[in-house]
Amino acid sequence: MKQIILFFFLAMASWSCNNAPSAAGGSTAPSDATQLTGQSGVKDDVSNPNIVQVASQSKDHTTLVAAVQAGGLVDALSNAGPFTVFAPTNAAFEKLPAGTVEGLLKPEKKAALVDILEYHTYVGALKAEYLSDGQKLEQVNGGFVTIGKKDGKFTVNGFEVVASIPTSNGMIHVINDVLLPPAK
Repeated sequence: MKQIILFFFLAMASWSCNNAPSAAGGSTAPSDATQLTGQSGVKDDVSNPNIVQVASQSKDHTTLVAAVQAGGLVDALSNAGPFTVFAPTNAAFEKLPAGTVEGLLKPEKKAALVDILEYHTYVGALKAEYLSDGQKLEQVNGGFVTIGKKDGKFTVNGFEVVASIPTSNGMIHVINDVLLPPAK
């Protein structure tokens, strides 16, 4: 359901921006020389960075950023959100069987890649203090993750969250494992 709502808002925002009349009464449609970009194309050196910008600046998340790009989710995760992303490190992706990441980055595997990435994403900004032991969160792909909490640290599906980073459009919780959605 959250996917449908997110898609609807993104589609409406895109349609509104592309079909709004200009001050002169005409269309604001770009000329053939202008390339359309989404939210990720907005240049803003004043605001705090969003989830994608923060991840892009991390040397430990280059694989995740490449996956988000291959999955076509850069604009979605650059929008206002808010979102909570459980962000696997490069080392987490290295734990997967050899060839897994390379295979998922192929165009014909885009649906599987998006499913995995959406399983790492929750709609809403969840700071660590809002999480409780046994809490179940419905992810963007419709699957659920379970939060655990012990000795002041929390886990997602049993994997420890090693850092939490606030962004302008939500939260990033860094994990050292890749969350794999259960079979549907």
